[in-house]
Amino acid sequence: MKVDASLMFDPQRNGPMAAELEQLGFDGAYTFEGPHDAFMALAAAATATRRIELMTSVAIAFARNPMNIAYLANDLQYLAGGRFILGLGSQIRAHIERRFSMPWSRPAARMREAVKAIRSIWSSWDTGDRLDFTGEFYTHTLMAPTFNPGPNPHGRPPIYLAGVGPLMTEVAAEVGDGYFLHPFNSADSFDALSRPALDRGLARAGRSREDLVVSAQVIVATGADEQAYDTALFSARSQIGFYASTPAYRPVLEVHGWQDLQPELMAMSKAGKWVEMAGLIDDEMLNTFAVTGSVTEVAQKLASRCRGKVNRVSPIIYQQDTALLGGLLTAVRAAFQEE
Repeated sequence: MKVDASLMFDPQRNGPMAAELEQLGFDGAYTFEGPHDAFMALAAAATATRRIELMTSVAIAFARNPMNIAYLANDLQYLAGGRFILGLGSQIRAHIERRFSMPWSRPAARMREAVKAIRSIWSSWDTGDRLDFTGEFYTHTLMAPTFNPGPNPHGRPPIYLAGVGPLMTEVAAEVGDGYFLHPFNSADSFDALSRPALDRGLARAGRSREDLVVSAQVIVATGADEQAYDTALFSARSQIGFYASTPAYRPVLEVHGWQDLQPELMAMSKAGKWVEMAGLIDDEMLNTFAVTGSVTEVAQKLASRCRGKVNRVSPIIYQQDTALLGGLLTAVRAAFQEE
């Protein structure tokens, strides 16, 4: 079981923080598309580390085009010496159209084609053959020698895809090297929604479960003292409230019979009532979607929830407390080793 940690900090902290995570013994560190660019942040991390795997979890595919992504991923693979994992996600329609001003249609089919286009571009660099990719959404047919970086000495980075709904999850299993289980998940939603969709995607591609890495991101609330713990609990409730307000994530709520909460939370989000949204996440919902408690309790809950289902686990914890992170890593490794 590989254990990863987040680099959800300002770009100036990412290099030193990645080095600290590597020294603590984490297997991977990831950025996400939030207030900072997911790729730029990893450039600093790549030059500050030697062993730890570095990944975007996730970069927004539809905010870019396959050529942009192919260059960015190729350069990060160079910088990291072969330790980069390209993690892509779709985001939702409102963000793609209104925040990024990019086209949106048939996201699962578009993602499948984007992955194929990226690999086609990499293949043209590897072989020197003419670039000739023509699809429904993307066309890439020009690659002059001036713009061809040639084969990457570290090989191509693996591509992981994130998904919540069944169609995108199927695509991840069909064409991805790995699957990022979205943080808005529960043990029941994985069994009811994600696992069957992964099986369908693998079957469509003639692949087995061993061909796909599954990485679970899990919201965690813990703390070194009572004040830190209370802050972490509020952050977890806020994150769950934000996800639960999104119509695309409603199926996860439906697994637990909480679907009626989604329109109420969405109305509150549109009114800017972000703090109040956290108040609607009661203890039952909190402990369904997040793992909470002491470091030891969190580790035991993570192992119970993820053992035998995933290959990597990423506790989402927002404190920059190195001692806390180190203690959590030790406890998680011990918990997963127990029968």
